[in-house]
Amino acid sequence: MEKGYLALVLHAHLPFVRHPEYDDFLEERWFFEALTETYIPILEMMEGLVRDGVDFCFTMNLSPSLCSMLSDEMLQNRYIRHLNSLVELCEKEIERNRFSPEFHKLALMYYHTFVRSRDKFCNKYGRNLINEFKKYQDKGVLEIITCGATHGFMPLMQVNPESVRAQIRVGAASYRKHFGKTPLGIWLPECGYYEGIDKILKEEGIKYFLLETHGVLFGEPRPKFGVFSSYYTKNKVAVFGRDSESSKSVWSAEEGYPGDYYYREYYRDLGFDSDYDYIKPYISPDGTRIFTGIKYYRITGTTPHKEPYNPERAAHKAADHAANFMFNREKQVEHLHGILGRKPIIVSPYDAELYGHWWFEGVQWLGFLMRKVCYDQKTFKLTTPSRYLKIYPKNQVIEPAASSWGYKGYYEVWLNGANDWVYPHLHRAQDAMRDCAQKYGGKSDTEDRILNQMARELLLAQSSDWAFIMKTGTFVDYARKRTITHLERFYLLKSYLDRGFYNFEMIEDIEEKDNCFPEINYSAFRA
Repeated sequence: MEKGYLALVLHAHLPFVRHPEYDDFLEERWFFEALTETYIPILEMMEGLVRDGVDFCFTMNLSPSLCSMLSDEMLQNRYIRHLNSLVELCEKEIERNRFSPEFHKLALMYYHTFVRSRDKFCNKYGRNLINEFKKYQDKGVLEIITCGATHGFMPLMQVNPESVRAQIRVGAASYRKHFGKTPLGIWLPECGYYEGIDKILKEEGIKYFLLETHGVLFGEPRPKFGVFSSYYTKNKVAVFGRDSESSKSVWSAEEGYPGDYYYREYYRDLGFDSDYDYIKPYISPDGTRIFTGIKYYRITGTTPHKEPYNPERAAHKAADHAANFMFNREKQVEHLHGILGRKPIIVSPYDAELYGHWWFEGVQWLGFLMRKVCYDQKTFKLTTPSRYLKIYPKNQVIEPAASSWGYKGYYEVWLNGANDWVYPHLHRAQDAMRDCAQKYGGKSDTEDRILNQMARELLLAQSSDWAFIMKTGTFVDYARKRTITHLERFYLLKSYLDRGFYNFEMIEDIEEKDNCFPEINYSAFRA
């Protein structure tokens, strides 16, 4: 009989990036890279585990904005074009490296990866990855949860409760559309929590959410079992806290597995290594060098000299690290079981894109870990938060602490000198959206249509990704432009309602560009 449980939680999210006004747009590659390196490999991993009869389960959040992109026909077509370009580049690389055995082998590896991804995406999955993930949820091995509609950072939206409610309500509605039922859990964007949000979660039928470690540990009254149990808020929504020990072994740049010298080097890419004229057709249309995803070197060390990547050696390392992670969880569970008086749950949440994209061997590591947990030990089992709640339906009631999983654990990442200018504009727009929904809603189909598009624009402007990008200093101009553009479109649409004058050509243009959440209903913003 097991002594405890491990709950692996993957947070799959990307900001809504879709630009039909351009033939090729650099930031859309964020989505294409995640498809090839993370989402399709995770589906392949689950396919192999199910085929081999492995007893496994884990939790995954597919954010509503990501689901909107996964189901978008234009982005699907552009992804196929992206893969065709990479296959063509790999064919050239195979020929170019024919006299370099190590690099020729790697060029073949990438060629087969891109060809297989294209074949599965087009033929096996029918371009519909959402249905494929749903299939594994229906099998009972994957628990899919939802998120805020566009990943808005809710603690900084609480001055307008209608906007918080809309983020959650639209996210839940998107989930019901794609997966046919109410979500059991939610990934609060950036794990951002403030007192009172649990009441809104309960209204939408959500049973649990996850927090950063101190969000639970600093709860009132003091949580009896630390982060190794579920708790209830006063509105009887369950909360789980992140276990820092298990997370550190994967996340930490100094101590984590992804930094091993035999793993693939992320920052050494063919897009920067190749002759410019040779690589020009495969980089940004404006001639800017970018990552192609074809990387020939391993981390090697802190030295600028890098050795060629060896996939077989890296796979052995991934297996060793999976065994080490499992051993550490065994000892952790044995210790906790002896002092808690109940079977502990170790909650280990990660960004999904860490696996495969940033840490190339990460999906292999996950697969090895799940197989080893099933066959190589009896101390703990894999579980999901909802399964644990069935084992322990009675829990201590606490009020979690305001928190996030950003730097320093509170709100600083999303409110600082680089991005604080955003919030007065967002707050005014949120108030205007609430008032317009009350004033104009239900009067005519045209006004309802405009209100729905205003809701989309506001939700897109609220995305925490833009504030995060401004803070980190990468793609800052794009993040600023996205925030400003959505607010401009919002106020343009509002002016149509206020004046009773409609430019339908402009309305259609905005609807074509920002077409997420076709099922949206502006009434989510009503007081």
